[in-house]
Amino acid sequence: MGSIGNGRSVSAVGIQMPSAESKMVLEPVALPATASPVPRWPRLGVVMVATRAAALVMALLSVSLMVSSKQQGILTIFGIEIPLDANWSFSYSLQFLVGMSAASSAYSLAHLLLIAHKVVKKVPMVPSRRQTWMLFAGDQVFSLAMMSAGSAAAAVCNLNRTGIRHTALPNFCKPLPRFCDLSAASIACAFLSCVFLATSTVIDVIWLSSLGDE
Repeated sequence: MGSIGNGRSVSAVGIQMPSAESKMVLEPVALPATASPVPRWPRLGVVMVATRAAALVMALLSVSLMVSSKQQGILTIFGIEIPLDANWSFSYSLQFLVGMSAASSAYSLAHLLLIAHKVVKKVPMVPSRRQTWMLFAGDQVFSLAMMSAGSAAAAVCNLNRTGIRHTALPNFCKPLPRFCDLSAASIACAFLSCVFLATSTVIDVIWLSSLGDE
């Protein structure tokens, strides 16, 4: 309280203004942007489709070449002409190769159709963990089966070319060149299909490792 000359008391009210430094300034805070998940291997789906398509083409070529390997010829031994009739169905090993190539082509075609269905439905191409395990098992089974079938057929074709050691067995590929050449090409396609299926197995492993990190 303070006194003024006339004796009246006057109450002094002090109003304190906030200083300029204490003013609260609201500034927009930048929120952390949620980045969309980026796959570790962005082109892995394209590589997978390419390997599946290549395995399908090689398996179909193996079947078509082996089925068309038929030829008749004449083998001459000491002036004696012996008629020959070569057909892939006469050998169990070649039959096994045709059967496994047909099964492998059906397997690859089914997977490609599944991928096409996902693309039409606009579903991510990357399969689930359970589907990836199934593909991994299927790729291993068919790759090993194609290798086994190709090896068995290669042994038969090599026997036709070289004969049996210490035995006067002639070279049947001389009077039957078309049959031997088509059989060799079919076996080569079977081994290439095995390589592409093995590559698909590696892709399955990469997918499993990516799904395991999620």
